[in-house]
Amino acid sequence: MQFVKTHNKDRIFEIILNRPDKRNSLNSEFVSELISAFTAADEDENTRVVILKANGKVFSAGADLGYLQQLQKNTFEENLEDSSQLMELFKKIYFHKKLIIAQVEGHAIAGGCGLATVCDFVFSVPEAKFGYTEVKIGFIPAIVMFFLIRKIGEAKARELLLTGKLIEAQQAKEFGIVNEIVMPENIEKHTRDFALKLAEETSPQSVALTRRMIAEIQSLPENEALLYAARQNAAARSTEDCKKGIGAFLDKKDIKW
Repeated sequence: MQFVKTHNKDRIFEIILNRPDKRNSLNSEFVSELISAFTAADEDENTRVVILKANGKVFSAGADLGYLQQLQKNTFEENLEDSSQLMELFKKIYFHKKLIIAQVEGHAIAGGCGLATVCDFVFSVPEAKFGYTEVKIGFIPAIVMFFLIRKIGEAKARELLLTGKLIEAQQAKEFGIVNEIVMPENIEKHTRDFALKLAEETSPQSVALTRRMIAEIQSLPENEALLYAARQNAAARSTEDCKKGIGAFLDKKDIKW
């Protein structure tokens, strides 16, 4: 792949944005490669955790504006096909079976901030800035809006989406976009240690089911959501991971996932 590098070791699958000369800005080929990389991680039975990171000084500046300018010549149908590709990438991350950590060591802006938003955990260096700046250039933060409102609530999402302002990592943490702020010299080790801990201490079946439920249960009416939860609760009792986990706990043995 031209714009994405991958590295798979110790059950951790690293996906690395690798277009530093263009501030890791996204175009169709870049998005397609990211979909392929996340699909590979999803299908790899040995992978437990995915780390999304970037080469260069910027995590991602979002859409490649030169590419967007070219797309203005397209028909609506052609543009819909292109925007649907970005939607598929965000869905691929959001509905992934594996835990996903964004390791942000530079600014995450517009669609680049969207990439971080859809991950389970975001670790950032203090210097990084975050923002959904689309309204400042006459564009709209259409696709990320769905995920951001779910993550931090409508009021905070309105503040960020309607102003297009950039915020410091600390404020992004206060908004609920960032989980932890880590010094640059420590973030690589901190993220990997956290990923290894997740791989060792959490059931892969339970993680996949819980991630799916978090994504689906919010869109259901209350009674349907509770019935769905009850059914999932019942089904989980017969999974191999549940049998293994409860058996090991009762026998006072360490659980090795």
